[in-house]
Amino acid sequence: MLYSYNMSPEARQDAVFKALAAPVRRRILDDLRDSPLTTGALCIRFPELDRCSVMQHLGVLEAADLVIVERRGRERWNHLNPLPIHDIHERWIGPHAARAVERLARLKRALERSPAVSASSVRAKARLTPEE
Repeated sequence: MLYSYNMSPEARQDAVFKALAAPVRRRILDDLRDSPLTTGALCIRFPELDRCSVMQHLGVLEAADLVIVERRGRERWNHLNPLPIHDIHERWIGPHAARAVERLARLKRALERSPAVSASSVRAKARLTPEE
């Protein structure tokens, strides 16, 4: 297995996006959000999957560093690692959301200043007007 500390930042993000692409893996992460679970407990929560399939999904999540595995005797405890999701948020979601919010704020200011302006000119102004 390739460990995430041996991967470039782009490869780590690709692994996270790949892991999050499958609905069942997102459901597994949702189940791990509140507390760690054993692999057996996860198998019970996903009766539509056999144990081998659950293990394969956990392997993808572990390779993306989204799950940290702790072995206690015969049990395998799976812990959510939220840091890769936070990194994705910081890199992709935060900056895009900030730009969208700023555009909405400019649009609001433009509408408040001249309520009789057409919608198309307000859209153009919101895109082109430098920050005030």
